[in-house]
Amino acid sequence: MTSAKKLVLVVIDALKPAMLERTIALGRAPALAQIRERGIYVEDCVAAFPSVTPVCAATIATGVGPDRHGIPSMNWYHREEARYIEYGSSFSASRQFGVLRSLTDTVYRMNAEHLSPDVETVFETLDDAGLRTAGTTYLIYRGRHHHEVSNETALARIVTSTLFRRTIDGPKELFYADLYASRRTGCRGQLGMPGIRDQHSGCVGAYLIEHDLFDFLLLSLPDNDAFSHRNGPHAQVISIAAADRQLERLMHAAGGPEEFFAHFAVIVTSDHSQAPVEERIRLDRAFADFEVARPGPARPEAAEVALSPAQRAAMIYALDEDRREDLMRRAIAVAQTIPGMDLVLWLDGDEAVVRSARGELRFAPGGELEDLRGNRWSVDGDLAALGAAVQDGRLLSASYPNAFERAWAALCCPNAGDLLLCAAPGYEFVDWGGVAHVGGGSHGSLHRSDSLGALLWSGTGPEGPAAREQWSLCDVAPMVSHHFGVERQMSPSEQGLGPG
Repeated sequence: MTSAKKLVLVVIDALKPAMLERTIALGRAPALAQIRERGIYVEDCVAAFPSVTPVCAATIATGVGPDRHGIPSMNWYHREEARYIEYGSSFSASRQFGVLRSLTDTVYRMNAEHLSPDVETVFETLDDAGLRTAGTTYLIYRGRHHHEVSNETALARIVTSTLFRRTIDGPKELFYADLYASRRTGCRGQLGMPGIRDQHSGCVGAYLIEHDLFDFLLLSLPDNDAFSHRNGPHAQVISIAAADRQLERLMHAAGGPEEFFAHFAVIVTSDHSQAPVEERIRLDRAFADFEVARPGPARPEAAEVALSPAQRAAMIYALDEDRREDLMRRAIAVAQTIPGMDLVLWLDGDEAVVRSARGELRFAPGGELEDLRGNRWSVDGDLAALGAAVQDGRLLSASYPNAFERAWAALCCPNAGDLLLCAAPGYEFVDWGGVAHVGGGSHGSLHRSDSLGALLWSGTGPEGPAAREQWSLCDVAPMVSHHFGVERQMSPSEQGLGPG
């Protein structure tokens, strides 16, 4: 039995630091205010890239980037299966690919097949150490304990008897959108409908605390993201306040704030931020002169490229290997002329290439220049392409935080496209269902506006934010393991060896 405090890792989807601070200042987030007052607050924790939820959730859960965990984006093209993977960009997008197929990919295959077996989730690491793990509905749940589908509610019985029947591996206590529940709690999730998910997590979390059922709990509060998509990131006060009420439920279940902080440590993190959206980018129209793989069970033999829009990021796959060089040349030429395009990225041999209106830059791991994460790089070309500069031998990029490590990891992901695209601030790629969030908010790019999230901790972790020059989502899983004194495989970034 561990002597460490029990630990709650809270993931508030799309938590924007400026909006967290405003919500606290207005007195509408008392639980988060106490965590910040009693602990440490970092206002610029860097997301993974693309800064979309599946990629960032996998990085939070594993401590590594997409080059190692294998989840490339919200929508991507599976070359071996010759079809798109759609994790739920929108309901309209899921309908294009088949709702059941999209749900199967998201609920089952993301963890069982797409997430690399060569990396451990935080659940697996702690399960192996004999700790009691628990989790509410979260995209990445892989652990060491088997779970059968739930039959607690009539709605769950209908769905699990017709659609979802598989046994999955997760933490010891798993509660996933009414589909899986390791025990009866009386909590209802309405199958993970937006606006209900935070309440379900809060109900389950309170139950687990009341019955002393975990050493580690990942508490997922995703409703802030959906609210911000609709209403814009500057409306987050309402949704952050709603998330805070669920944290208050946990504190009340523990006997009040003093009892909670006496027995529980807590980490709160964003997975990414959000930025306002004012204009759309239609990739399908931009690539009208290409034979594009369409939604469906398999691609036609004539398809030249696959298009994978994912909010403020996108990927292009060259499908005809015999004509790959020509397809890449044509795709790059088209991409860089699209209104609202910010960055075009690809691999050229052992180098990454970034092209923007400000110039072209090539870079690769190893070299004389060191970034704020301790990685070393060789660079050639226009640093302005990434808004970068060199100061005293340090490679800095304020507009695109941790740009080199994040871009390299995204490009080297085994499931990534051949061409990665970033929309300029204010722009978003229309998804396969024709949906964009104009008038609301979105995320996905390398830009600071949707890449910098909040990170807080109390009762655990370093004594101050200066322990890292630049905090990243890759630091969350190591913080959890270190809290319990559990050894884990270190990522190259943690070892100071550069990405790999």
